[in-house]
Amino acid sequence: MTFTREFFAILSCTAMIMLLHCNADPLPPPTDLSYKWLDPFTVNVSWLWQRPRNLPQDCEIMYECAQQNAKPEIRRIESRNVSWNCLTGETGSQSCTFTIHTVGTKGSCLDWKSKFENITIKSPKPQAKVVEDFKCILDPMGMNCSWIPVYPDFDLTLSYKSGGVTEGITNSKDCHQYYSSGRRNGCYLEVSDQQLFKTCILVNNDIGRSTFEALNTSLVPSPKLNITQDKHLLNLSWETPKVGNLKCWTYVFNYTECNKSMKSQKTTTNTYSIPYDENCLYEIQSRVETTKICQTMRSDLSEVVTYGTNRPRDGTLTVVAIVIPIILCVCVILSCYCFRKHSNILCPIIPDPSAIFKEMMMNGNKEHKTGSLYTPVPEPVEPCKITLAAETSVLQQNS
Repeated sequence: MTFTREFFAILSCTAMIMLLHCNADPLPPPTDLSYKWLDPFTVNVSWLWQRPRNLPQDCEIMYECAQQNAKPEIRRIESRNVSWNCLTGETGSQSCTFTIHTVGTKGSCLDWKSKFENITIKSPKPQAKVVEDFKCILDPMGMNCSWIPVYPDFDLTLSYKSGGVTEGITNSKDCHQYYSSGRRNGCYLEVSDQQLFKTCILVNNDIGRSTFEALNTSLVPSPKLNITQDKHLLNLSWETPKVGNLKCWTYVFNYTECNKSMKSQKTTTNTYSIPYDENCLYEIQSRVETTKICQTMRSDLSEVVTYGTNRPRDGTLTVVAIVIPIILCVCVILSCYCFRKHSNILCPIIPDPSAIFKEMMMNGNKEHKTGSLYTPVPEPVEPCKITLAAETSVLQQNS
């Protein structure tokens, strides 16, 4: 009998748990959602939640919160309030919407969920595009932000907050170091490179306001490029950025050679070598960006750095390669022409000796053709005249 009662009790508990599981919304949602602004960027949302009487005692719950139309981020918290940045400049609307629901995290109600409750938070001032080309240059001394005002006739103020969201605490600051340079206005912010990733900016005037994250508009200074020549190579080297992790930087550069089409290269070290032609002008632009495993940061392209000059190439070898074959061809043609014209002199016809001896044998030495044998030319001989003197005359002379 005791066993039957225990079995019946277990069966009843199991049936009740199954019944709760079959319920579409086993957990009640949060109620009485409200909000208040802590500073120009941060809003605190709070709510109420009443625990149902029939909820198992071992059931533990938390609240899951998320912001719509923003970067995907879901928070699970135990408290009944949460602080969040409401940046209307990024959502492109006049408000921010948050969703909250109850989630079972332990015990019999593990993975139970309530329906979502939404709360829409309107901006305290109309959202408006009051600046253009807003960008910040980060260096070890801080952050230099500049912009082009959309409404130059209206005074504009800038506020910022670094360090992320602190529950219930406001830490926003007003910028005081304003400057103007041509069409651009700017201000220096006291923000380190470590705080950059959690810094929000507010630009505000009488027309409206806009809020956004500084990281989306921040740059590092363009790296300084040094060029040296080593025979037929150009050695490129960059100064490493003084902010961020040194292992995160990638160096990207574009260059043209002899005004030809642009080439692009990328390297993870701050040195690189390219082939060098002494007859070409090289134009090089470079920038840095972080690798995929690091927090996104980059720089603008630097000013164009030139090296070398465009000049005509030495045509001596080309001339020699063209002229020498032409001269050789002309000489060969002239040689052939002269040889053919004077072939009877250069290569005279020599009589066949066998024919000569054969004719001599048949006709004898007297009947041979004089034209066929060599006949010596007779030499001219002067006549010699001898006169005998008389004997008597000789004797007379002696006496």
